Amino acid sequence: MAGSRQLPRLGLRLLLAMLLVIAPFGLGACASDQARKPLGCAAATTPCLSGTAVVELETSRGPVQIRLDGKEAPLTAGNFVDLVRRGVYNGTVFHRVVREPVPFVVQGGDPTSADPKTPVGQYGTGSFIDPSTGEARLIPLEIKRKGEAQPHYGEQLTTPVATRQLALSHERGAVAMARSDDPNSASAQFYVALEALPELDGRYAVFGRVTRGMEVIDAIQQGDRLVKARVIEGGTLVKGKP
Repeated sequence: MAGSRQLPRLGLRLLLAMLLVIAPFGLGACASDQARKPLGCAAATTPCLSGTAVVELETSRGPVQIRLDGKEAPLTAGNFVDLVRRGVYNGTVFHRVVREPVPFVVQGGDPTSADPKTPVGQYGTGSFIDPSTGEARLIPLEIKRKGEAQPHYGEQLTTPVATRQLALSHERGAVAMARSDDPNSASAQFYVALEALPELDGRYAVFGRVTRGMEVIDAIQQGDRLVKARVIEGGTLVKGKP
């Protein structure tokens, strides 16, 4: 009986996983071009995180703290810290909150949602535009297995054996990057898992977890804002391999 109850729940969450896919305008070609380049911290033009960082999110519902893991997800965590320090997340909207029919995610971080001129219907379609290039900054999918020295880049690891060995998994409170269909298209949007979501393991890059304020995440409603984000501990960024 337990198994028969879980099957519909798993099916619902697999359908909900499609909601994590962002639909940025005109990014398909950029992501494909990036996939041909060397991937990872050694080749990245974006900074990587050395060690850990604690980021505080001041939301319209209260404060949340997340710890970022630069050992297991250096490029993804480094991108997030850099965007926090640039003020990219300040004033952005939690544009996608899914709790029904099953708890799923709270998603936000679209830079365009901070602009009052952006129509609500376009929330969730934006990426961070690097002012130095005028182009969207895209980072590759970064997945690390336990015991391996380096993460895998640009490839999903979804076999049962691989997902059991992941260094960072989708536990309740996990923080991960949203992206388009292209694995190498994450930019700024992120989500927090409202419960364990093993069906997403190996498909999306987890780079940290909520360590304080999960009750705030549980209370966030669609349309609430991330008022300000700041690094309160750690956050050493480096170019190249940490």
